[in-house]
Amino acid sequence: MTFKPKIWYPIAAVLTLINVAGVWMAAVNAEAPHATIHAVLGIAFGLWAYRLRQRKEYESGEYAVGAGRDDLALDVDDIRQELAETKERLDFAERVLAQGARPTEERRD
Repeated sequence: MTFKPKIWYPIAAVLTLINVAGVWMAAVNAEAPHATIHAVLGIAFGLWAYRLRQRKEYESGEYAVGAGRDDLALDVDDIRQELAETKERLDFAERVLAQGARPTEERRD
């Protein structure tokens, strides 16, 4: 499945403009709830258009859904490896501290 931001960005931008105009029209007719709905929709479509525009894939014209999952899996593997190394270092530090604490306790007696 391919998502194309180049197609959806103009649609989101037009929907934003329509809803902003809807706020004005509803406010003129003194329909506060109707104007509020248009304001919320205008903000939502505007944020969606902004997000579509900010995508790196916008320039290429296509965005494959799930394309970044391989990179994410590699990052998770790196984090797991670093966590395992940190656990080993912590275990080593605990052993060293435990060995260092025993002679000190014996000297106090």
